[in-house]
Amino acid sequence: MVNPASRAQVTIGATTVTYLPDGHGLLDPTAVFPASSPDGWATHAEFLDADGRFPVSIGSFLIRGGGRVILVDLGLGAVDFAVPDLASFRGGNLLTSLAAEGLTPGDVDTVFFTHLHHDHVGWTSDVAPAPNAPEGRTPTGLTFASARHLVAEAEWRHWSGTAEIIGPDPAAVQSPLAERVEFVADAEEIAPGVKVLSTPGHTPGHSSLVVTDPTGADDRRLIILGDVMHCQVQVAESHWSFLFDDDPDQGVRTREQLLAELETGDTVLAGGHFAGQVFGRVLPPIARRSWASGWGR
Repeated sequence: MVNPASRAQVTIGATTVTYLPDGHGLLDPTAVFPASSPDGWATHAEFLDADGRFPVSIGSFLIRGGGRVILVDLGLGAVDFAVPDLASFRGGNLLTSLAAEGLTPGDVDTVFFTHLHHDHVGWTSDVAPAPNAPEGRTPTGLTFASARHLVAEAEWRHWSGTAEIIGPDPAAVQSPLAERVEFVADAEEIAPGVKVLSTPGHTPGHSSLVVTDPTGADDRRLIILGDVMHCQVQVAESHWSFLFDDDPDQGVRTREQLLAELETGDTVLAGGHFAGQVFGRVLPPIARRSWASGWGR
């Protein structure tokens, strides 16, 4: 049995990476992982709640180092809604979580989007997109008005002009970002020790971030996954694609390639949707790969 994750922090050299909760979702596990089954979940019951639902954490990762203040993804925003027979979502705590770190929106110099699904862009403007939101609300500006807003070009182009419920709302997200969004590419360094890693599949332009110590004193690295994996169970069941993967086959290839690389080396993973503990490591397979919460050596 597991609950959505609370605040947690990892230090890589002099850089801190902090998970800031915004909200959570409660999902039907076999509906959102179509390749799974009740019997399959019975072997992974520790990732379900007391009612047999699949909890997902939803929030942002705060990267601080070298004078930089970066937010990775922007949660749900202040929303509370359900999708019948599939999921329920509640958010709204990101700014409170940020304030608990002694920061205001004006302190954030960079926003990086791993992708533009609705649960990663909720605080883009002062209007939180939700299917039950009242009509006629007009955003007055970006929440993080002083920050650069970065995303892969393929991701932006994929959603441009669309109004899919799982994507970035045209009025609340696409329009406010249109004159401010900047494109980044694979392997581009957006801050010292923070590089883009192209990880397509969940969406066409999905990107992760690799965080290292720019001084080289700490030889670990940390990978902020985005939605390469939605749950720790996908470490063992890497063939379990998520319902909203744009290209499930590509998603499996991306996940398998990343997991194979993680079987050696000292890498901390940061899974923004992981319940319980968002930080952990992949253990090399004996019978199969497994997940270890935490980030110690």
